[in-house]
Amino acid sequence: MTFASKKPYYDQLTEEDYAQLNEKLGKTDTLGVIKWAYETYGDELVYACSFGAEGIVLIDLISKVKRDANIVFLDTHLHFQETYDLIEKVKAKYPDLQIHLAEPEISLEAQREEYGEKLWERDPDLCCKLRKNQPLKKALFGKKAWVSGLRREQSPTRANTQFVNKDHKFQAIKICPLIHWTWDEVWQYIKLFQLPYNVLHDQSYPSIGCSKCTFPVAEGEDLRSGRWTGLQKTECGLHTK
Repeated sequence: MTFASKKPYYDQLTEEDYAQLNEKLGKTDTLGVIKWAYETYGDELVYACSFGAEGIVLIDLISKVKRDANIVFLDTHLHFQETYDLIEKVKAKYPDLQIHLAEPEISLEAQREEYGEKLWERDPDLCCKLRKNQPLKKALFGKKAWVSGLRREQSPTRANTQFVNKDHKFQAIKICPLIHWTWDEVWQYIKLFQLPYNVLHDQSYPSIGCSKCTFPVAEGEDLRSGRWTGLQKTECGLHTK
């Protein structure tokens, strides 16, 4: 691979390098992608997990490769109690994993005083920036790569996701081992290995984020249609340029 000096690590790889890596990893399976990631980046790799269904699958697979992997959850202080309950179950099942809850620098009270009531309704992009994007940027500072549970099937904005991606926003390499998985395959894995999962999934919540911006989805609707319902918003900003 070609490396240029004085560039951030993620930018040292050329487009050809990324293409070659993705071609190579396309010949292996999901576990092979995860093994490559930890062999390549070790402790400089962070898994940013939302503890959704995909997240549970990745946690189980990652635990087979690196028992003490570094996992970060963006604790906005606005999540469902069911999500926090699940995190405790995961900690009990995988005691060696290093699960860290990354919190915003601004409290909900301070946010209300500075920006007014219910910022998530009036300016959801700013709310996500304060409570998710900035904390992840801090958590990834100095790290070379991070893992995400993105799947191509999830939405048009994710349809071109590769195994290895140049992430300009967080200045790191973003690794997505599940890009080819379907929603059915995710649940087949969870059921097969009897993994704990968020009980809200059984209540028509396929995609689960903050309680203020997540709603049930009717049968046949897009899996992410319950996020920011009624707003011109489909992403929290972690995966947009």
